[in-house]
Amino acid sequence: MPEMRLQKFLANAGVCSRRKAEELILSGKVQVNGKIVTELGTKIVTEQDSVFVQNKLIKLTNEFKYILLNKPVGYVTTIKDQFDRPIVTDLIKNVDVNLLPVGRLDMYTSGALILTNDGDFIFNVTHPKNEVEKTYNATVRGIVTNEDVQMLRDGVQIEDYISGNAKVKILKIDKEKRISRIEITIHEGRNREVRKMCEAIGKKVIALHRARINQINVKDLKIGEWRYLTDKEIKSLKNK
Repeated sequence: MPEMRLQKFLANAGVCSRRKAEELILSGKVQVNGKIVTELGTKIVTEQDSVFVQNKLIKLTNEFKYILLNKPVGYVTTIKDQFDRPIVTDLIKNVDVNLLPVGRLDMYTSGALILTNDGDFIFNVTHPKNEVEKTYNATVRGIVTNEDVQMLRDGVQIEDYISGNAKVKILKIDKEKRISRIEITIHEGRNREVRKMCEAIGKKVIALHRARINQINVKDLKIGEWRYLTDKEIKSLKNK
């Protein structure tokens, strides 16, 4: 086993994301060779090193699995929920590894969500520098104008930051119901960013669906269904 930092080891073992692993380490919930470790620089050197998280022995796996889920509304993107709400992993049956979501979709957003037990893959896909595109279809109240579209493309003020340049196009306008449907492609993916972008142009989102991650789409999956990613799809994201 190659030497690796403890937080990377935990992510690669499917325990949690690297960021969450850092929180577990700093809070004293991780033991290495019988000692509580709180240093983020700690490294796992050999397969004989024993790692426990909250008294549970953690082992690496050599079998990585990559799953694409068409997430329904009403499920939270986490592996455990303090309010006992339905979680996305409830939908994945007959998979014998611990899967982690690659990024997040809020409870009221449906669509493309990747899950895997490959920590390096999660880090690569979610790191902002790799600019993995996510495409959303947003249904909003009000008539979206060409000026609105240009504002979204240029970037709008959201709280303490300006959204990155987005690809935006109008899909449908229903003047009678005063509802618009637009497609927005971004690569940042901050918390509820698409909803906040639409609010910034005075349009409230009433339905939001992530149609694609990079070029991987869910058009052939019914809501709540999942499939394994193909080797080509995995490679396309690993090479970002």
